[in-house]
Amino acid sequence: MTEAQHVDDPQEAARLLAEKIKGVRFATFTTVAEDGSLHGRPMATQQADFDGDLWFFSYADSHKVEDVRRNPQVNLGYNEPQKNLWVNVTGTAEVVDDRAKMQELWEAPLKAFFPDGVDDPNLTLLKVTPARAEYWDGPSSSIGRIVAFARTLASGGKTPPGKDVKLDLEG
Repeated sequence: MTEAQHVDDPQEAARLLAEKIKGVRFATFTTVAEDGSLHGRPMATQQADFDGDLWFFSYADSHKVEDVRRNPQVNLGYNEPQKNLWVNVTGTAEVVDDRAKMQELWEAPLKAFFPDGVDDPNLTLLKVTPARAEYWDGPSSSIGRIVAFARTLASGGKTPPGKDVKLDLEG
């Protein structure tokens, strides 16, 4: 099996991460629960220009906020099956109660989940600072996937059907 590529330059890693997750609206946001088990749930990433942090709205009294306060280690899983793209991000999360940042990130569709908007005193932000990420990127067309799969079979698994790239965002 071919080894994964590594990107150790934090700026290049951040650029690649931003490129890969751009337009992928939802992530599985996984926290460590009180009993030590992992708890994942779908959450919408706020589509601000990527500045190295990823932002999510939440209610301050939610279990995920409790989990983050107790153990800030989180994992985000993004996927775009139509593009044959999977991205995994590990990092630390923190609770941020900043109304100005909420106003900056607010989008009308969020009203469906947070009917009182940024005026809700229970609304908060979760900021995730990525440490490492990895993406798997393969051919997105049906024919491209078939050709890549056939090449992988013919090579006995030595030619993977796409790229596996590890990103170090800390340096």
